[in-house]
Amino acid sequence: MVTEKSTSGVSRRNFLQAVGAGSSAGVMFATMGAMGLAPSAAAQPRAESWVPPRGSDFTLTGRSTRKVVVVGAGPAGLATAYELQKAGYRVTVLEARHRPGGRTLTIRGGDSETDIDGVTQTARFADGVYMNAGAGRIAQWMVTMDYLRELGVPYEVFTNANADAYLYNEKSGATPGRPVRYRTAKADVFGYTSELLHHATDQGALDQRLTAEDKQHLRSFLRSWGSLKSDGTYAGGNNRGYEVYPSAWNEHGTPLSGPGTVSEVLASKVGQYFPFEVNWEQSMLMFQPKGGMDTICRYLVRAIGSQNVHLSSPVTGVENTGSGVKVTYTARNGRERQIEADFAVVSAPAGLMRRWDTNWGPEIDAALGEFAVGSPAGKIGLQYRSRFWEDDHRIFGGITETDMDLAHVWYPSYGYGERKGLVVGYYNTGANARAYGDLAPRQRELRAVEQGVKIHGEKYRTELDSSFSIAWHKVPYIEGAWAYPNTASSGFKRLQQGTGNVYFAGDWMSEISAWQHGAFWSARYAVQSLHQRVMSS
Repeated sequence: MVTEKSTSGVSRRNFLQAVGAGSSAGVMFATMGAMGLAPSAAAQPRAESWVPPRGSDFTLTGRSTRKVVVVGAGPAGLATAYELQKAGYRVTVLEARHRPGGRTLTIRGGDSETDIDGVTQTARFADGVYMNAGAGRIAQWMVTMDYLRELGVPYEVFTNANADAYLYNEKSGATPGRPVRYRTAKADVFGYTSELLHHATDQGALDQRLTAEDKQHLRSFLRSWGSLKSDGTYAGGNNRGYEVYPSAWNEHGTPLSGPGTVSEVLASKVGQYFPFEVNWEQSMLMFQPKGGMDTICRYLVRAIGSQNVHLSSPVTGVENTGSGVKVTYTARNGRERQIEADFAVVSAPAGLMRRWDTNWGPEIDAALGEFAVGSPAGKIGLQYRSRFWEDDHRIFGGITETDMDLAHVWYPSYGYGERKGLVVGYYNTGANARAYGDLAPRQRELRAVEQGVKIHGEKYRTELDSSFSIAWHKVPYIEGAWAYPNTASSGFKRLQQGTGNVYFAGDWMSEISAWQHGAFWSARYAVQSLHQRVMSS
């Protein structure tokens, strides 16, 4: 699953100090950072160390390989099994659901899901059309990309930001049929912000922080960045977009009519969306596996061996024993079974673990309680008979942002130019996700379409073919989208140590919750801890 976190701001004092850095490049970058237009250096990811276990670790030391039970076939569990098996460990994976992947869930035509209320949906999507119901994008710096390449998973660009997508803030005055293009809103916010800063340099407001040369560099940057006139004022320009685009034979095009006033632009609150695209988690380029996000999990299962991954096998107990661990589960045939092994790595949701029979003790149970409630999140996939958003709106991929309970509308980053396509009609969290989740699937569709029509027009209703929706807090054996770990808490540190012969993994056991990247790294650290212990015994 993916999350969208805002970039932290910079105080005015720090902003002025940064602007006085001295060089024009320093002034420009610091100014951009203060405006929420560039990430700070401190926010950049750092390289991590990872030394995978190898088969030679056993053969060269004369040690025998060990048996490990992995609970959960999401990214963390599958990566754990994959890395251990490469080194020669004997691995069995137990997965409660009927398919691997966990929240890396892709819905295709014919797929069925039944929620905890007993409501079943079966997708009626066309061949080649799919919905990433959970995880949906991968930043290029993430370790997920390493697994795509190592496993040979084909991938393609995911368009996370599109200048021609829309912004629609209904609470700030947007009306049906009048969404604003992302490029237009950005031009106006950047333009007026640049104008205000430009005037501030002329009126002495920055004299104590900037030299005359600094101010000259800053004004030069602002005129370029904000498309200001020579006198430092903003009046719009062709970067806002066109009513009619230029063509040929002196057809110069018709630019959009001028912007509203600075007060109107600020009141629209569209500027709140722009830090998203420079957020270190969300910045382009981003990627997705071809054919659906769960492709990476299918490749992992293939590498591990499907015979080693037992589906529809929910675990009911994990206990430390004198010689290792004992894992109790319900097999596909409904019978209770037990597996004894040297170690277990558990990557199930923390809330589910607390319901099992364990002998971990109250300290571990309390620590798991910090992550027991998964955040609600929901999505709906709307399949259309035509790709009218491409034909009529000229939108090819990207995201439309709203302040309605839809939150985000995603356009597909695959299948361009094909006849049918699928739009994620809402991707929401928190109270909005619960509100939609409480509705029957048909009512979710009607509510999402009714609001989407305000942005896209009647074709958003009349071209609709079918839909499939998911409320993650109602998915059996998952019951939530993600947890927000407090990585400084004593409970988090306690879980990192494991208990007895049991180790824990999952995106919630990482610094990057809600991303496959965090799940993969948590698996690596669990594997590393387990292997170091085996090698030292």
